[in-house]
Amino acid sequence: MLSQCSDPAALEGVPWLMCYLTSGKHMLFYASFGTVLLLLAITAPVALLFGFGGAMASRSRILPLRWLGRLYTSMVRGVPDIIFFLFVPIALDQGLEWLRHQYLCDGDAPVRQGNDFVVCAAAKLPLSTSPQWIHEAYGFALAVVAFAVVFGAFAANVLYGAMQAVPRAQLETAEAYGMNARQVSRRVLIPQMWTYAIPGLSNLWMILIKATPLLFLLGVEDIVYWARELGGAKTSAFTYPHPDWRIYYFLAILVFYLLMTWISETVIARLTRRLSAGQATMGGEAMRKEAA
Repeated sequence: MLSQCSDPAALEGVPWLMCYLTSGKHMLFYASFGTVLLLLAITAPVALLFGFGGAMASRSRILPLRWLGRLYTSMVRGVPDIIFFLFVPIALDQGLEWLRHQYLCDGDAPVRQGNDFVVCAAAKLPLSTSPQWIHEAYGFALAVVAFAVVFGAFAANVLYGAMQAVPRAQLETAEAYGMNARQVSRRVLIPQMWTYAIPGLSNLWMILIKATPLLFLLGVEDIVYWARELGGAKTSAFTYPHPDWRIYYFLAILVFYLLMTWISETVIARLTRRLSAGQATMGGEAMRKEAA
């Protein structure tokens, strides 16, 4: 905070607004935009990893593994997202605490006591003595897992369809050259499938961007949380009293998401064009005709 902001009651006009926008809580609001970007940067590759595993499992020749892959994609896609966003963090948190309770706690007291889930202090995650940033990082990690599980199931369905779209003739040609099943997948199937997967994955990326406000429901102090907190009407009991300004805060969030969408569309269009070069697809054929 600026030195002249020590007495906000003595300020008016632009100086008051500048001090208001540089207050400690506003710095947390600005940092929360980084939280959203960090969530996207971590969740996207993790969800893609979940999706690739689910797609390969669905194509597996091992029946139980194939059932597991299809169960994962069907179950997550068939249940409202909000249920998994709330269920996964709770289930994972209690599961980890239960395991710690078995090894670190003495006594035979059950962890389920009526409607309460009770473990000893040593089994708590995080520990009550841990600094605040540990608690915040732990909650953020649970949110990443929840997002990855949900969007990984959708990515698995997209990747599975993309693998099925690769012309069978290309795979048979690779087999005719003496490649085994693993070599065909690694050298032909997987490189070829991305051209078919990009449209579906780009839609998932856009949906993931729009789903980041759900961090608010998972207890993470994201941009929606701070917009509501800072924008609400503040009486004279607060350092910076003001009327209801939520419309301005949410307008700033609107601009942020529109900017993210525009950047994403630009990058995806360039990536699609690059992957389509030389491919036997409509995009690749259009590029060939343009070059001719």
